[in-house]
Amino acid sequence: MNETHVRNLSPLDGRYHDKTKVTREIFSEHGLIVARVKSEVSWLMFFLENFQKDLLTPQTKKQLEDILLNPSDEIVLRVKEIEKKTNHDVKAVELAIAEHFDGDEKIQSLIHIFLTSEDINSLSYSIMLQNIVNSFQKMFTDLSKIIEEKANKYSDLAMMARTHGQAATPTTLGKELNVFSQRLITQLKILKEQKVYAKWGGATANYNPHLLAYPDSDWLEISKSFLSKHKVNLTEVSTQIEPHDYMADIFQNIVRLNNILLDLSQDLWTYISLDYFKLKMVGDEVGSSTMPHKVNPIDFENAEGNLGLSNAIFSHLADKLTQSRLQRDLSDSTVLRNIGSAFGYCEISINSLLKGLKKLEANKEKISLDLSDRYELLAEPLQCFLRLEGKKNAYNLVKKISRGKVLNKEIYQEAVNSLVDKEEYRNILLKLKPSTYVGLAEMLAKKGEL
Repeated sequence: MNETHVRNLSPLDGRYHDKTKVTREIFSEHGLIVARVKSEVSWLMFFLENFQKDLLTPQTKKQLEDILLNPSDEIVLRVKEIEKKTNHDVKAVELAIAEHFDGDEKIQSLIHIFLTSEDINSLSYSIMLQNIVNSFQKMFTDLSKIIEEKANKYSDLAMMARTHGQAATPTTLGKELNVFSQRLITQLKILKEQKVYAKWGGATANYNPHLLAYPDSDWLEISKSFLSKHKVNLTEVSTQIEPHDYMADIFQNIVRLNNILLDLSQDLWTYISLDYFKLKMVGDEVGSSTMPHKVNPIDFENAEGNLGLSNAIFSHLADKLTQSRLQRDLSDSTVLRNIGSAFGYCEISINSLLKGLKKLEANKEKISLDLSDRYELLAEPLQCFLRLEGKKNAYNLVKKISRGKVLNKEIYQEAVNSLVDKEEYRNILLKLKPSTYVGLAEMLAKKGEL
């Protein structure tokens, strides 16, 4: 880490600089300027092709294509220089592009034609959100696959479940892990179908100058046609700003995905504390400054903390961005710039979980030992068979001998013999062990989306 990083205010740009590469590429200031440059140039080319074709010379077209395909670092830096004077970020983009067409005033005059800065912003953010959603879909999917692999590996490893933190009906470790994989898959399906939107109608989105200049043109269809080139949908009716409802959908979807990962992180942390998982040691890592023996579940703790930060920002974004006074105010502008932070904390969390999951090995001996002599866990099937025999007080009969108690095999079998009348039922219950009373858990551990 260089000196600049040490002085950074945000850990996203300091401690976690190397762990936020995906988000940084898309949602950094550089990424935002590139998206704005592409939006401006793309519209200029579209406008020339459809309304001023005689100005679109081969040379001009080549210049536009070069900027569009690969906006240089030089133009990004130039935008920031101009912004110091204009104090307006989108205007700075327009002026920086114009410098590439010195001596061609007709082209310069048409840069930003019929647009307001919010047209450029809405398209730029929709493009960036498409890119980052695609990237995060892959990251979430990779995480889901690793969980699925662990679920398959431990599909038949019988384990004492815990409801309210107490000993409960047995399950398998694999099935409990697969719950998280399937939850992620369900939410990722929703994210995959999410559409993005932009408004493209000028100052107050009524196409006022458009219609005056070209009264015979269908401006809604023209806008749809242009935006479709970017796989963006048109918000036909809006104020000066796109209402950001689709953004709220995305952010709330990510919050749900984050909450699944929070749930996973906390469960894995708890399993580690119960010694149900061992952590593979990394040679030079230190678990404690004073207790050399410790191997801490730091990756899951790191994920939990950063998921909370991610959710806090996403939740505020979803609430704030869908509200704007009258036709617009600027409170959304500063908030939008924090989208990258929300995704950045999420990226850190996913990377931490990926790292942590690779260290996990089930402590089969401990898991089996905890389950082996806990015959009170068979109180459920015992009272169920008593119900099948028609005993209306079946629950209370079993409750009397089992509630709050640890039953060994001998006590359990005595209860079966004294309470169960039918030999068929007795035989089933007497052969039963806590480790074999797992229902469909092994199959469910290997099952795809339910």
